[in-house]
Amino acid sequence: MTWYLKRMEKRTIGGDKVNQLRHLRLLQNAAGIDRLMEQHRAIIAPKFAQVRSTFESNLAGTGVARWTDPRGGYFVTLDVLDGCAKQVVKLAKEAGVELTPAGATHPHGNDPRDSTIRIAPTFPDPSEIAQAAEGVAVCVLLAAVEKLLTTAK
Repeated sequence: MTWYLKRMEKRTIGGDKVNQLRHLRLLQNAAGIDRLMEQHRAIIAPKFAQVRSTFESNLAGTGVARWTDPRGGYFVTLDVLDGCAKQVVKLAKEAGVELTPAGATHPHGNDPRDSTIRIAPTFPDPSEIAQAAEGVAVCVLLAAVEKLLTTAK
């Protein structure tokens, strides 16, 4: 397989024309792309709304987190107290919620403040979103309390 793939890479210099033709036949024109994007929005928008609602009810007014409310794209940016992002991701994993690595939003994954987490609500099933977002919110609160207790000493 390695031998074959090494030789094939030289033969496929340009784009995948067969796949491009499939896209053209499916989408046909700009209106077709718009229709497809509306279908994506119908699937994804409720997931983002659930994350926003859960974060608002669990984190708003605490002063330990803020988040974006994107109008497009695939991610919500969650900013937590400095020095807490890695701990939030670790706690979430222990609770069964998989997050992108802390710092994934920064070059080379290095967030100098250790405060930014990328939330990707596009992947989970809609029935899992509220529970996962609530789990993340609890982890944010726990990490913040741990941090504040440590720095208060």
